[in-house]
Amino acid sequence: MLEQIHQHKHHLAWIAGVLIVLGLWMNWMGFYAWRDGFLMAATVAAVLPIAIKAWQAARMKTFSIELLVTVAVAGAFLIHEYMESAAVTLLFLFGDYLEARTLKKTRSSLKQLADMAPQEAILLQEDGTRKKTAADRVRVGNKLVVLPGGKIPVDGTIAKGRAFVNESAVTGEPAPVMKKENDPVFSGSILDNGYIEMIAEKVGNDTTFAKMIELVEEAQDAKSKTERFLDRFANYYTPAIVILALAVFVFTRDFHKAITFLVIACPGALVIGAPVSNVAGIGNGAKHGALIKGGDVMEKLSKVDTLVFDKTGTLTKGKPEVTDLHLLGTRREEEVLGLVAKAETVSEHPLGQTIVKEAEARGIPFNRYHLQEGEAIKGKGMTATIDGIAITVGNRKLMEAQGITISPSAGSYATDREKMGNTAIFIAVNGKLEAILSIADQIREDARAALEDMRAAGIKRIVMLTGDNRHTARAVANQLGIDAFHAELLPDEKVDYVKKLKEEGAVVAMAGDGMNDAPAIATADIGLAMGKGGTDISIETADIVLMADKLSQYAHAFALSKKTMRNMKQNIAIALSVVVFLLVGVLRGQVDLAAGMFVHEGSVLAVILNAMRLIGFAPKGGRQKFKISKIGQLDGDQLRKPVRHVK
Repeated sequence: MLEQIHQHKHHLAWIAGVLIVLGLWMNWMGFYAWRDGFLMAATVAAVLPIAIKAWQAARMKTFSIELLVTVAVAGAFLIHEYMESAAVTLLFLFGDYLEARTLKKTRSSLKQLADMAPQEAILLQEDGTRKKTAADRVRVGNKLVVLPGGKIPVDGTIAKGRAFVNESAVTGEPAPVMKKENDPVFSGSILDNGYIEMIAEKVGNDTTFAKMIELVEEAQDAKSKTERFLDRFANYYTPAIVILALAVFVFTRDFHKAITFLVIACPGALVIGAPVSNVAGIGNGAKHGALIKGGDVMEKLSKVDTLVFDKTGTLTKGKPEVTDLHLLGTRREEEVLGLVAKAETVSEHPLGQTIVKEAEARGIPFNRYHLQEGEAIKGKGMTATIDGIAITVGNRKLMEAQGITISPSAGSYATDREKMGNTAIFIAVNGKLEAILSIADQIREDARAALEDMRAAGIKRIVMLTGDNRHTARAVANQLGIDAFHAELLPDEKVDYVKKLKEEGAVVAMAGDGMNDAPAIATADIGLAMGKGGTDISIETADIVLMADKLSQYAHAFALSKKTMRNMKQNIAIALSVVVFLLVGVLRGQVDLAAGMFVHEGSVLAVILNAMRLIGFAPKGGRQKFKISKIGQLDGDQLRKPVRHVK
């Protein structure tokens, strides 16, 4: 029964409103007994859901705003102020209605995401026929067909066909992306045109789209420190106001003034001001492809003054290409590349996979070799035995550790390639240096503009940590205007640098995309992962996930956090100033109960409207575009600016 009354509180508010109008009409007609009857009925109708919520809170030993209103209405009844009691309850329910509507509006981004969730899938059966089924019935390994205009039901890989795919539901990027065989596709994306057959890899709650909805939902429910403080504040504030109202009565002997003081002191705008800003800000971030995991993260992000970036896959696209193979021995290029590719088939490192793809592109039949054993050496490279041949692939540190000699000419060649922005990989066969392989990545097109936007928003220092060589790191740092870089680092060394920055008093945000970045991401005050290309562990560890892998989304999230916290402080200031103004007016006899409650509910509406401005906060645009070339093709002019390298 109590629950049903609470569920129909908005209907009760309408009934109370009609009864108040009838009461005012009776007053105009001179039927004062009928006037009081209608106003008493209006009060009872409106106060029921308020009193029920107050009782439920009291049973949990919590002093709620509803308790203040209930006590105040009971007092107004005792002194026969039926008009004021009816007006107070009606205005309170109207404020509650506005709050509910606004929270629903600010959560609109989540609802839009949920509405985009695919409901159907087309299974391609073994006999070639197609069968429609529910998206949640698709299993890993199923072959699916997606037709033009159709939604991709699960995460997977294209097995056949090509098409332009709109991934805006996942990444926030409106421009369609061309997808072809072996490219990944994500649930919730829409096929603009073309035809694909795909293999399901992640289904149900494991899809990128489902996890994104879950993250946003959890984030909007997570409270910031400011919200948690206001919750605690309300528990002390309510009994304090009751005591002050009693004191007003004791000193003035004016029961009406004490009741008015009690109602006017309700901190409705103060309580709603922080969460509505938080929810609106997180919803805006999700709409623009930046998943911010809660109000606490939003608050911390606004205080960040130092950005730390991994290089590969974060500042760069993470799609390296082989730019050169320099032979030093007697073996042919095809043989060397085939042996290395076979060794790297057991590696998950991006550079290793680049070598495998290069061998495949050249049509080298490396699978004819037999891999007897292989071992990845963290931060250095790998060793393997193939058909009795010992293969060592990696950086200088690995060569030194294995006792492999690098001649001065080979070392000089590798250094020259690194200065041009390449990663130089040494290849040794049976303990003798056989070749040097050069691999180059591309800097993200929006990287420099995004970093400049974040500097403009208050970032004081930008640092790059990378396992790559110092020459390549310097090339990237120079082109992007990074303050300092640390090269040739192992994952635990990245963690040490982040800890050092925090010990120096910096508020640190760490951005990365790989498994090796997860420890540093977890150590930083704020961790950020590239969602589209990042590993599951880095995404789970991070506080912020960029769904389109665009650093411009990071810049937007940072600016949004500043805007959200300013908005929250504005709401708190509005709420407190209105309460102080009204209480002074009550004590001076210049504000009565109905007028004070009207102004009070106006302050609730004001903070709600202020918070809703965050919904329309747009990413910064129009900044000058910088031409970013492949790092391996940088010329001397692009390397002029000095960057501090810390060893």
